Amino acid sequence: MNTNSSRRDLAPALSRGVQILEILSDAGARPTTLSEIARALGAAKSSTSNLCVVLEDAGLIKRAGAGYVLGHRTLEFGGTYLRTFNELREFYRFCAESRTLSQEVVQIAMLDKRDVIYLARHEGQAPLRLTASIGERFPAAPTAVGNALLATRPPQEIEQLFNDPSAFPSRTENSVRNLEELKARLVLVRERGYASEDGSVHPGLSGIAVRVPPRSSSSPALAVGCTFITAMTSETRRSEIVDDLHALAQTLTNPLHPREQPEYEAGFLST
Repeated sequence: MNTNSSRRDLAPALSRGVQILEILSDAGARPTTLSEIARALGAAKSSTSNLCVVLEDAGLIKRAGAGYVLGHRTLEFGGTYLRTFNELREFYRFCAESRTLSQEVVQIAMLDKRDVIYLARHEGQAPLRLTASIGERFPAAPTAVGNALLATRPPQEIEQLFNDPSAFPSRTENSVRNLEELKARLVLVRERGYASEDGSVHPGLSGIAVRVPPRSSSSPALAVGCTFITAMTSETRRSEIVDDLHALAQTLTNPLHPREQPEYEAGFLST
């Protein structure tokens, strides 16, 4: 039994409460009925109803029509969490002042197992509605920010996280399809110093991303990425985006943080 399962067994009601929040998060703006929640939990409607009452009283969920959606307290918690990232303030300032990035859609994301979560978004001059919004979760394998973050992880971790076909959703014909393709992409990331994808997430859109090392041992690594229309972006423009993303990453990096030396590098490049 893994550690996470053991923790859930110690507090089953709490674990189910967390599951309810995850179910409603996945549903987005669509209200989820009590029956749907109970079915997803594999629990009785009566016990599920009791949990929903507690979550509703806490403001974590709220009634919407015949179902439930996330409540305002989740936004408060999320806002408090985001305020702990000093990098976000610098991110917005840099994007606004950059001659190149000020005109582009730029995002900052963190890795959560085999997904990425977007923490901030600079809209640019021509916002792209298909790109991820703040708080959204995307699969890491096809995304440039995901590849930028995964490229520094040990090979055994990559093998463990991505040994399941479900880790490779087929979003477009260019999406990474399996572990071997992902590993090949990560080798390119390390060789070039940045990650890129062309139509792997949305047809006609491309992305470039650079990793930002953590500011402290308790902080997560981040990635800054730019999404743009493939056909309207020249190679010269791409080079300018890469240069500015590197400059942004340098701005967000603690100058006192020692240069990282990935322990996995020699072994991973030989695979």
